Amino acid sequence: MMEQPSSVLRTRIRVAAKQEPADVVIRNGRIVNVFTGELMAGDIAIVGGIIAGIGMYEGKEIVDAEGRYIVPGFIDGHVHIESSLLTPPQFARVSLLHGVTTVVTDPHEIANVAGTEGIQYMLDAAEGLPIDSYVMLPSCVPATPFESNGARLDAEHLEPFFSHSNVLGLAEVMDFPSVEHTEERMLQKLDATRKAGVLMDGHAAGISRQGLNVYMAAGIRTDHESTGLQEAQDRLDLGMYLMIREGTVAKDLDALLPVVTPRNARRCLFVTDDKLIDDLLNEGSIDHILRLAMAKGLDPITAIQMATINAAECFRLHQHGAIAAGYQADVVLLDDLEQVKIHQVFKRGRCVAEAGIIVEEAFPPSGTTIDSLSCNLPGLNVKPVEPVHLAIPLKSNRCRVIEVIPNSLVTNQRIEQVDVDDEGMFLPFAANDFMKLAVIERHQATGNVGVGIVKGFGLTRGAIATTVAHDSHNLVVVGASDNEILLAIEEITRIGGGAVVVDGREVLSSLPLPIGGLMSDRPYWEVNEGLNKLMAAMAEIGASRDFNPLLTLSFLTLPVIPHLKLTDKGLFDFKSFSHIAVEVQA
Repeated sequence: MMEQPSSVLRTRIRVAAKQEPADVVIRNGRIVNVFTGELMAGDIAIVGGIIAGIGMYEGKEIVDAEGRYIVPGFIDGHVHIESSLLTPPQFARVSLLHGVTTVVTDPHEIANVAGTEGIQYMLDAAEGLPIDSYVMLPSCVPATPFESNGARLDAEHLEPFFSHSNVLGLAEVMDFPSVEHTEERMLQKLDATRKAGVLMDGHAAGISRQGLNVYMAAGIRTDHESTGLQEAQDRLDLGMYLMIREGTVAKDLDALLPVVTPRNARRCLFVTDDKLIDDLLNEGSIDHILRLAMAKGLDPITAIQMATINAAECFRLHQHGAIAAGYQADVVLLDDLEQVKIHQVFKRGRCVAEAGIIVEEAFPPSGTTIDSLSCNLPGLNVKPVEPVHLAIPLKSNRCRVIEVIPNSLVTNQRIEQVDVDDEGMFLPFAANDFMKLAVIERHQATGNVGVGIVKGFGLTRGAIATTVAHDSHNLVVVGASDNEILLAIEEITRIGGGAVVVDGREVLSSLPLPIGGLMSDRPYWEVNEGLNKLMAAMAEIGASRDFNPLLTLSFLTLPVIPHLKLTDKGLFDFKSFSHIAVEVQA
């Protein structure tokens, strides 16, 4: 029988008043006080997963911190779990190893594939986990009308989710023109969010200061798309929370950190946005950003505030982000503050990770609802692709080329002279690093195939394909020849989605992602092993080691990020927000 709230509260107060012993007491540590910016001493008394007091307490279980630093559990203020290639339970395990006890997620990726079923899957898969996984509902499904995706979400589809206890609001509003021009469908979503009394996230890539006023007027209060110092300052000046992102592809910390001052730091927080499993394991999550920020001179306690209380206040998580009475007992013990060397992680007062090992007993039994739910999500629905669909006929050799900028979501648009074969078709050429890029619609079998030219992958041969292709998640492939591109398409269709590397007539490596073509159903260490093999195969065919080729490829289809991208409907120019020809007319 469930204990009555009054009884829970009575017990907490009695523990605070030292009338009853706490469940757990953590003592002999140096507590980082995120309110005052100082270190303080005292026992941390925990009962029912909540901190009852700080002072001198007795408990049924005593944890000796042995002089370690004690900080609140870290909060990732904006992350797409699907981008890790993991299910929520596996993502939780990796996150907890790095001291992240709370995440604010946007299931935008799976929603573009499976609509409301995808959102419900992410909510259900996070139930009962020793991590708080809050959801901001996808605002732009589809992201734009310039590409094909697997679902359409209007206000009427989103409204029922607002009553879910783990739903905090509306996620990254990326269709700025629809907001600015008060397009009816967008206004309905914004108004439904406003009426529900919940939050709205921004996505202001390439948006001017005046455009930020439009977002603020609409009720949008955050943004994670700043890439330069002035953009960051504009957001802070106009009243937004500044999200400083450091993920696998988008690495903005270097550019943005100088904007943080003692006066504005409390309006800044850290996010990962998109980070693959290998980087999560090898580098870390928010803990990695903390190490980088401190190494660049950010005051350690200011950095901890940005990773905890700032994010909690931004998202109105009133019981998160601090070590104080009445707050959730999400606690991280650090051997070293500036190196963020994690010794133990507690979630709601229970140890969930210690010495780099997950406490599996903290997780519910595996293998029940998640597997059956994932089977109901749609798979690939691809119309067969023929060589003619990949052709780029040219009357001249001057073309618009997508140029990859390493470790950035932004691309350059270049006008280049390319090679043309005897039949007047574009010919990929490794010597000048011009490869063919194709996006194949994979949700409704429309037969749409967009083709373009990309520079920067460094391939000498072969092809790379993936069904992780933001935001509509069609099938995207880059290759040195049509035959290799066709083989990659054939193999990725056979495995039901994922990622593939081919060389000539051989499949070098493949990583199946059967859950919506986005996530694996395997444990995180198996997924990491598969991804490492995939990365080795990409290096074998010459892919650049200066950035992550797989995740970079997955973002070349994102039309809401400058400057030149490719969708299943063709080459897309961010500046004009329209499709344009590959060939430059004389």
